[in-house]
Amino acid sequence: MEIGHLYESCVLSLSHRQNGARQRCCSGLAKGKDRVRENDMANSNLGWLEERACVPLTADCTHGILQRHPHKIYSSSDRLGWRNLYVSHQREQPYSDSFAANRFHLLVFHLDGPIKIERELDGRRDQARVLPGGIFYLPAARDFSVAVHSSLETLHIYLDHDLVRAAAGELCAGDPDTIEFIPRMGRMDSSLESLGRMIHNMLQDGQSDFFSDGAARMLAAQLVREHSTGNHRAVTAVGGLSAKQLMAVQDLIQDRMEESICVEELATAAALSPIHFARQFKKSTGQAPHQYLIEARIKRAMHLLQSDLSLAEIAYRCGFTHQEHMTRLFGRKLGMTPGAYRKELRGS
Repeated sequence: MEIGHLYESCVLSLSHRQNGARQRCCSGLAKGKDRVRENDMANSNLGWLEERACVPLTADCTHGILQRHPHKIYSSSDRLGWRNLYVSHQREQPYSDSFAANRFHLLVFHLDGPIKIERELDGRRDQARVLPGGIFYLPAARDFSVAVHSSLETLHIYLDHDLVRAAAGELCAGDPDTIEFIPRMGRMDSSLESLGRMIHNMLQDGQSDFFSDGAARMLAAQLVREHSTGNHRAVTAVGGLSAKQLMAVQDLIQDRMEESICVEELATAAALSPIHFARQFKKSTGQAPHQYLIEARIKRAMHLLQSDLSLAEIAYRCGFTHQEHMTRLFGRKLGMTPGAYRKELRGS
């Protein structure tokens, strides 16, 4: 799958019931691989999984590395409503500590360096000199200790184990629960690095869960392909959507553009799985689903700018998260702000 295959995802709000689900999701679920598998089976009830999937991830779902030490956090996804990723950008100070396992895969992208890192995992202690662009990867359900010997700028990304397991089921032959994920310390992976930069930009732009879900799926696919023991299925030639499938997807986008449309809904309209849908959609349109949806929203905004509606109302009717979001994407596409475009239409 190419880096450009971003998927859309819906932004879902928290309720008191979902806050309880977040606590169940983030605390004490796994200590070791057997415990994670046990919980996956015990929690296979679809309603519970759907409830958990609706809950945005916060710092409470992490190992607590950044909460336990006096690091300088520049930004995080706490308030962005991301369901399958938690991301933070920070300047870490030297520290040494131990952390309990949880159900999330951790990727640490080193934004500067080089730096000496020590890690203890499964009773073995290793050290490495990690260069800028190097990656520290800790699979889910692993207790670990780490020592950072000097100040370091990093991007931490936590990825939900359920999503990684689903990617393994799509991409590999056999039972995905038998696949082992390989810890890394200082490994260079250009695809992961590109995804890390993209997610960093999404964080800086304040993008919604609409985009983060696609990035999470691509991260999961890359971990399965390059950092696991999975037996990969042969890649088959990708055909496009049928005319009927494409029309069903386009109709859904037009009918529900004001809403946060998720990739699962688009895939369902085409009667495909999310991964196969994204590939076939791009084959048919030349665009990833999120690119197509952005253009559809910009086209609607261009039409509505002929009216006297406020810019905030137009942003809402086109499905942008807020007026600034519309202004930023509109400017990237057309090289001018919506207000400037409206003035040009009116000849003023």
